[in-house]
Amino acid sequence: MERSLRSSKWFGRTGKDGFIYRAWTKKQGIPDHELEGKPIIGICNTWSELTPCNSHFRELAESVKRGVLEAGGYPMEFPVMSLGETLMKPTAMLYRNLVSMDVEESIRANPLDGVVLLCGCDKTTPALVMGACSVDLPTIVVSGGPMLTGRYKGRQISTSDIWRFSEDYNAGRMSQEEMRVAEAGMCRSDGHCAVMGTASTMACMVEALGLSLPGNAAIPAPDSARRILAHRSGSEIVRMVGEDRRLSEILTRKSFENAIRVNAAVGGSTNFVIHLLAIAGRVGIPLTLEDFDTFSAGVPLLVNLQPSGLHFMEDLYYAGGLEAVMEALGDRLHRDCVTVNGHTIGENCAQAPCYSPDVISTLDKPFNDQSGIVVLKGNLCENGAVIKPSAATPALMRHTGRAVVFESIEEYKVRIDDPTLEVDETSILVLKNVGPRGYPGMPEVGNMGLPPKLLAKGVKDMVRISDGRMSGTGFGTVILHASPEAALGGNFALVKSGDRIELDVARRLLVLHVPGEELERRRKAWEPASPIAERGYVQLYVRHVEQADAGADLDFLKGGSGSEVTRDSH
Repeated sequence: MERSLRSSKWFGRTGKDGFIYRAWTKKQGIPDHELEGKPIIGICNTWSELTPCNSHFRELAESVKRGVLEAGGYPMEFPVMSLGETLMKPTAMLYRNLVSMDVEESIRANPLDGVVLLCGCDKTTPALVMGACSVDLPTIVVSGGPMLTGRYKGRQISTSDIWRFSEDYNAGRMSQEEMRVAEAGMCRSDGHCAVMGTASTMACMVEALGLSLPGNAAIPAPDSARRILAHRSGSEIVRMVGEDRRLSEILTRKSFENAIRVNAAVGGSTNFVIHLLAIAGRVGIPLTLEDFDTFSAGVPLLVNLQPSGLHFMEDLYYAGGLEAVMEALGDRLHRDCVTVNGHTIGENCAQAPCYSPDVISTLDKPFNDQSGIVVLKGNLCENGAVIKPSAATPALMRHTGRAVVFESIEEYKVRIDDPTLEVDETSILVLKNVGPRGYPGMPEVGNMGLPPKLLAKGVKDMVRISDGRMSGTGFGTVILHASPEAALGGNFALVKSGDRIELDVARRLLVLHVPGEELERRRKAWEPASPIAERGYVQLYVRHVEQADAGADLDFLKGGSGSEVTRDSH
């Protein structure tokens, strides 16, 4: 017997109830026959002029619609809150969980049989996937794609160069006028960051998980192939509805392990950790911080892209895309994992060619033996912290130094330029109170700029530790996501300038060399900061956000409520 469509509970009804649903839909010029027996496909669009990375999504949605119509479905586009990392304050991460709620409730409450998620800028991808997971309808992801590589004074540039330009500017090697020239040449087209930053990492994540069609991760935004992929995704979601292929079928424990290994091979962002943990929590997959270290181990860095390498996302596409990377990983992946198109990961990347070994290397001759995410433990981060070895300085991977502590981002901004700051190149910069609750929202400030007086001496990197995050476009020996964060009063809250801190990446250690009795004395004197907010979403967030090692989701959003609408007013 043919399975009835979920949307028929709205449009297939008789009497007053059906009258109401169909009449108000007809006011948009949609005739009866478009709503009879056809899958209604929701296009969840994060287009916004305040999210520059997603500014081309109106056109991308039109391509999806053509694919839906071609396959016999009917598309209905709807908006959700859009998160633009470049403009939004205090940080887009504060609103990731809010958008996931928007997505979840928008999908559940409306007559949708399947959903296409249009994602681009960093937080839009995990937010949309998290919300969709909690409903568990047939769902496919279409990413917006990376922008074309930028140009400045005859060389290629992109977002990772912002940090280099900033240091040159602070050291007096680059003028404001030169900064203006560089900014005019960096963002040359539609799309998100052109390096393996968080947006590109998220696009790779959804393809590795099996949530998108092959090719989704790397096609540049302005390339016609991006619109073709959107069209094909529109057709595929109709087939997914027909076969009732849901997110819960695709997102298995093995698919999460695949994503971790692929992230290691591409040199993905540390933000991958916090977003994948949150997604796993929505589908009930047991995933821990330690899993990122375990399943990254032994997977070298295959992709030579900034910030861990030289090239750009555009080059990855020309070299063969993520399919070529996954083919190069061979049996390191669970090749039997099913994807949105009904084929397995192995089938989707079988014999995918590599056209540029300089961009995509092989397991026997990798670009860099250092890869993945290393999880550190010790008395400075009882629940863990993370570091990205491929973006760090090898000489600093084992280092002991004197802490230079900043209690807040505001204090850091005031003191870092002070020529009398007691700091040298062996010091360790520590930034507190930028975690999920302490900021709140966990901003991308962990890759603190170095003191100008050290930049002037030619210092390029220092060990930096925080309970915050850093942009996926950033680099350096940066330790992030220290948990529990300072705002909760763990040992990270107690570190003071002058304390000795030991980092040993090979041994997975981050240790504060302060006697236990001294830490207890400090703990008794420690006082929590005043509440950041007394009302609204921010208050809700601060009360319920989990720590970074658990994915920083809101505790009451774990799992899902399914697609059933439990009350019906008509």
